[in-house]
Amino acid sequence: MSRLSNNANNKYNTKQAKVNSAPSLLHWRFVVVVTAILMVFVGLGIRAAYIQVVSPDLLIQQGDNRTLRTRVNPLHRGLIVDRNGQQLAVSVPVRAIWADPKAIAQSIQEEHKKAQEDPTFDLQGKQNENTKRWQALAEVLGQNLDALKEKVSNPEKRFIYLQRQVSPAMAEYIEELKIAGIYLRDESRRYYPSGEVSAHVVGFTNVDDTGIEGVEKLYNKLLAGTQGSRKIRRDGKGRMVELIEFEEGEKPQNIQLTIDQRIQALAYKELKQAVQYYKATSGSAVVVAVNTGEILALVNSPSYNPNNRAGVSTHRIRNRAVTDAYEPGSSIKPLAVLSALEFGSAKVDTLIDTSPGWMHLGGNIVRDSRNYGEIDLTDIIRKSSNMGTSKLALSVPKEFLLDMYYNVGLMSDSGANLLGESSGIFNHRARWSDFELSTLSFGYGISVTALQLARMYSILGDGGIRRPLSIIKRDMPVQSERVISAQATQQILQMMETVTEQNGSAEKAQVPGYRVAGKTGTSRKAIANGYGDEYVNIFAGVAPVSDPQLAVVILINEPKGELYYAGHTAAPVFSKIMAASLQMLNVPPDDKTVSSLAGTSVITSIGAENAG
Repeated sequence: MSRLSNNANNKYNTKQAKVNSAPSLLHWRFVVVVTAILMVFVGLGIRAAYIQVVSPDLLIQQGDNRTLRTRVNPLHRGLIVDRNGQQLAVSVPVRAIWADPKAIAQSIQEEHKKAQEDPTFDLQGKQNENTKRWQALAEVLGQNLDALKEKVSNPEKRFIYLQRQVSPAMAEYIEELKIAGIYLRDESRRYYPSGEVSAHVVGFTNVDDTGIEGVEKLYNKLLAGTQGSRKIRRDGKGRMVELIEFEEGEKPQNIQLTIDQRIQALAYKELKQAVQYYKATSGSAVVVAVNTGEILALVNSPSYNPNNRAGVSTHRIRNRAVTDAYEPGSSIKPLAVLSALEFGSAKVDTLIDTSPGWMHLGGNIVRDSRNYGEIDLTDIIRKSSNMGTSKLALSVPKEFLLDMYYNVGLMSDSGANLLGESSGIFNHRARWSDFELSTLSFGYGISVTALQLARMYSILGDGGIRRPLSIIKRDMPVQSERVISAQATQQILQMMETVTEQNGSAEKAQVPGYRVAGKTGTSRKAIANGYGDEYVNIFAGVAPVSDPQLAVVILINEPKGELYYAGHTAAPVFSKIMAASLQMLNVPPDDKTVSSLAGTSVITSIGAENAG
């Protein structure tokens, strides 16, 4: 009985153990699965929290890269016009050709893939067609085909310029080629209608439409303005769905110059002809309105074409009238006479003994071309006597003489604020010898630019009123001050008028119908340890003497041949430019004798025609 019960108990225990083991295994599997799922969700939660809260910037940036775009409003550079509104610089629409090497590589891969998938696809024919298109592109761009393909062979690059500022016709042709990965974009190119005539004043821009010379560079910010922009969000189809930000730019401004293009063109024509005729190295001409200080013309020869600067040397681009300084020679002799008049050491009729035509000053000799004997101040100017101006300069205190040079602007810039403008060359000394003051009186020991000299003569023409020169047209008058008495300037103009009269040194500077006052300057060019055989010829003057309106300076640098005096080279150019400029500006004649004779001849001519 007990054995039966023991067996029963054993069976019961065995059954009970089996029942307990099976649920234990299922329980652990359940725990593992649930734990894994919970860990996944916890991990996802942590990752989501990290992305959304701790470090969301990267994904936001990636999302913005796909949806945000900044659109820049196109701008066209402002115009440059002359005082009458004639356009000197304009912007014309052009196109730029660029390539996407990655798109080109993808296009080639797609063709090969299509050839593998479609046995009927003619891969060789497609490649031949593409080669012909690339060859046409290379030819129209003037580039080597292999070099062109090499340029776009790197698929890691996304943007490469092939050529900038191409004409609309060329752009249309390239667009019709329909080469994968080759695109066009709009841009503008600067065009200069006046070409080489106004090149040194206006300047030019580079391929990015940024001014790098002349007025284009000086006023680049005003002419270029600043581009406005719009930040937008777009959808997957590229449509704008949201305007996020709008920034308004500054509109480009037009620049109006004081230049009168009619006078500018005339001055350039006459100067260019003179430089070629006298086989000179270069030349400059400046025309200034006496009463305002406005520069009406500023030209140099040789010049260059700003629309095509290929092969142009740098010396042609340099604006010589404002950068190059020369010893002015006799053209500044009126300042020594003015100093004596202003200080009171001499009067108009004072006689100066220049005998015997030379004198020793500190071991050096000052001489005239011949012995003029006793001459008055008018003859000193007319005969251009070195002896006379030297004695007048030494008759006043040194400081008073130097102040005269400062007052007429020969030792400072002109105020026109032109690019590269030089203030001239003047050696400031603590002590001055009599010989140094003497040479200063007849234009040696100081170097000035043509523009500085034009300012000096505009001051003389305006009765001793000094004002800065200007190249930009302004509505408000510039500040001015008197630096020389009106009486002294009137007297010096009358003296300089004799230079252009009969037996004067510049009869060829005469202008029919107008009284002209001026002065020649023929100086040797300085070299190491002395002076060489090259000359600088200058004629500067004002007209009409009764009411001066214009000051004109002509500079001929290194003329070749027998004619190397300013009276033969610079004076005739002055006459032509001054005559035409006065007529263009409708300035009435003041030489009654000439005008009455001219009127008589005109009447006679008209009567003869009627009689015929």
